[in-house]
Amino acid sequence: MQAEPPSALLDRVRKLLAKAEAEGVTPPEAEALTAKAAELMARYGIDRARLAAARPDTDRPDSRIIDIDNPWAQVRAHLLAGLAGAMRCQCVLLHASRPGARIHVFGYTSDLERADILYTSLLLQMARGLAGCAVPAAVRSPRAWRRSWLLGFVTAVVARVRAAEDRAAASAEADPDSGPGTALVLADRAVVIKRQVERAYPIMRKTRITYSGNGYRAGYAQGERADIGSARLGPAARALRA
Repeated sequence: MQAEPPSALLDRVRKLLAKAEAEGVTPPEAEALTAKAAELMARYGIDRARLAAARPDTDRPDSRIIDIDNPWAQVRAHLLAGLAGAMRCQCVLLHASRPGARIHVFGYTSDLERADILYTSLLLQMARGLAGCAVPAAVRSPRAWRRSWLLGFVTAVVARVRAAEDRAAASAEADPDSGPGTALVLADRAVVIKRQVERAYPIMRKTRITYSGNGYRAGYAQGERADIGSARLGPAARALRA
């Protein structure tokens, strides 16, 4: 078990990112701070899981229904589902009675917390990135180009988060003093969440999202540079343009 309490790891994430976002920080410095923050965020998730294996009252299964407004509700839902999945949660896309999307997210409380922190931050970063990109003059459909850009961004950031989570799990599994086997702990938690989803939704079907524009590569490149550990909370993504 880590000597540092899990809550202290999350506090360090916030402090690192505050430094990364400060005036006068060079891009290489900010990138290094952000990489460390992502590493600590993943460690936080592992430490909470291992702690809960010994003390189940510290981290219990839970779920949240999240309504996502337009514009780009389906893309934003794709981002949420990707991040949540990387952090060992499961998502069910529900029928929305109003414009937008509705997602039911299942997971342990600590993983839901981490997914929420990253999702909120990345919405803002995605909006800023899209606003800063000029649609190429030869593009026939600016909307299709922007949508493909957004999907490229989502794909890149989700891949980065998943890689950080995998590295943290592998490192913990290799540590002989880490307590219960990390792989076994995470597998047990996955079974619990899977059963929780199946009880709530016995019949489901898979869905996929597609794109037709050619901005995917530019969005992917922007996603590779995004801050994947920011802890800013509050309203976000209002700058996303249709």
